[in-house]
Amino acid sequence: MAQPAVTRERLFALRETIAKLEGKPAPALAAAESQALGENGGPAAGKNEDVLRLPLGIPALDEAIDGGLPLDGITEIRSDLLREAGAGSGFVLALAAMLQRQAEESHNVPLPILWIADTVCTMEAGEPYAVGLRDFGLKPDQFFYASPRKLEDALWLAEAAVESGVFPATILEVRGNPKPFGLTESRRLSLRAKASKRPLFLLRQAGEEEASSAYFRFLAAPAPAQARPLPDGTMLGGSIGNPVFHLTLEKSRNPAPLSFLLEWNPHDRRFFAVSQSADPRLPDERAAHSGAPLSASPDRPDRKKEMGALLAFARTS
Repeated sequence: MAQPAVTRERLFALRETIAKLEGKPAPALAAAESQALGENGGPAAGKNEDVLRLPLGIPALDEAIDGGLPLDGITEIRSDLLREAGAGSGFVLALAAMLQRQAEESHNVPLPILWIADTVCTMEAGEPYAVGLRDFGLKPDQFFYASPRKLEDALWLAEAAVESGVFPATILEVRGNPKPFGLTESRRLSLRAKASKRPLFLLRQAGEEEASSAYFRFLAAPAPAQARPLPDGTMLGGSIGNPVFHLTLEKSRNPAPLSFLLEWNPHDRRFFAVSQSADPRLPDERAAHSGAPLSASPDRPDRKKEMGALLAFARTS
């Protein structure tokens, strides 16, 4: 007999508390949650063939994520530092653009995207810009943005948005690893997404790895963009092409993390694999040798002075 949702949430919270008291790291917490889900007949009990998926169009990556990102669960994207917030936000917006296009093709009507941001994260990472959204492949008139004052209100809004089933994608942006958003709250959001068959993208800016109910977790980092291609197939030196993301698949069924370089094409609204990120600068603008151009001088005039006695006034004798 299946356990009620409230009972499972309490069970996960107790196991998380016990694991923290025992000093287990975040991967151990994630393993404990996977084991609990397997015992309750959840996603860890076996590969669910009925799970809705969003393939990214990269065979190696799609194979690593079991055919695509789940459309009835949580996918987490995190960044290590706040100065890399643009990489995490860009990757999430690219996924939202793919889902918006998929919804247009299946329903023949545009469906809105909802972005929910914690106020603390908004003050550091900024807010979405309508012109930038349009250039990135999204429709600004079908993009809603909310920034509640409290994180608890943001979590409530995310639950209501996912449960309504109106939005093809809901984005929840938080900063770091706040205490009000733990394994219990993550599990509750996962249950809402499972019931309504709608995806939730958890965007964790400047956060560390921790246990959650997300199917997959990506570490997003910026990567240099390639130059723009010309009609004859050559590259326009000194130009900046489409954005490139350095993604590391941290949480999945794979035994070790996998890294990929993906280029986002906003016109086609699809990803392309990049073997290596090229330098878009002109040949005469590049350094002849990599590394520091000049070594530090050992005899600088502003070098640290020797320790000694300091007098406020000159001696009189």
